[in-house]
Amino acid sequence: MRTPPLEILRRTDDWVAVSKPAGLAVIPGRAETDSVLEALGRQLGLPSTGSADPRVRVVHRLDKETTGVLLYALNTAAQRHFCHQFQNNTIQKQYLAIVVGRVEQDEGDIQTQIGEHPGSALKMAVVRHGGRPARTLFRVEQRYRQFSLVRLFPKTGKTHQIRVHMAHLGHPLAIDHLYYAGRNTDGLFLSRFKRDYRPTRGDDERPLISRLPLHAESLAFTDLNGELVTLTAPPPKDMRAAINMLTKHG
Repeated sequence: MRTPPLEILRRTDDWVAVSKPAGLAVIPGRAETDSVLEALGRQLGLPSTGSADPRVRVVHRLDKETTGVLLYALNTAAQRHFCHQFQNNTIQKQYLAIVVGRVEQDEGDIQTQIGEHPGSALKMAVVRHGGRPARTLFRVEQRYRQFSLVRLFPKTGKTHQIRVHMAHLGHPLAIDHLYYAGRNTDGLFLSRFKRDYRPTRGDDERPLISRLPLHAESLAFTDLNGELVTLTAPPPKDMRAAINMLTKHG
């Protein structure tokens, strides 16, 4: 089954930005039946993979379950231009996340080294030696009894950086199979935080959100013409539902 049409946020001759849905990898993988790269190539009628001259080119990535603003280059010059900005950490990124616990600091600056996890090839970790510098700024937007809504501003772009940094802070993302082995592994359910929750007879409760509650809210960069461009994407339905219910009952 092919991916439904992607929401295109903006397109120029040099680049295209989409609102990435959850559950779709950025690039093809061995176990993937589709990817944003392939779906976007089909949608635009441009070669993306399996071509000597792909027209849709990757410049950065989001985790498979993360949603939000995703940028692709449409030619070699644009790919070099944007990769240079990402490598030099001059692109401004903003994320929204639901994390475990009440984050007491109103804002903070997390600076560590991140490297490979010594016990898992799938994970990254904060390490003392041999890692790469990683920095994430954060600001608490809302505190609930058991969770917090946090806005994050990663200043570097290491693999799983936000997930690793928030877990290191003691506030992992509310659903994270790699970095949080808590009670929400099957999703975030209203019954777990609404005090007077009453189940509907005969119906199994569905989670408000059943994936990583992380959304790439905005991306600001300089395009090839020197123009400062800021792109935004609102959180998808499942994350909005979780935030609304936490605000009302959390």
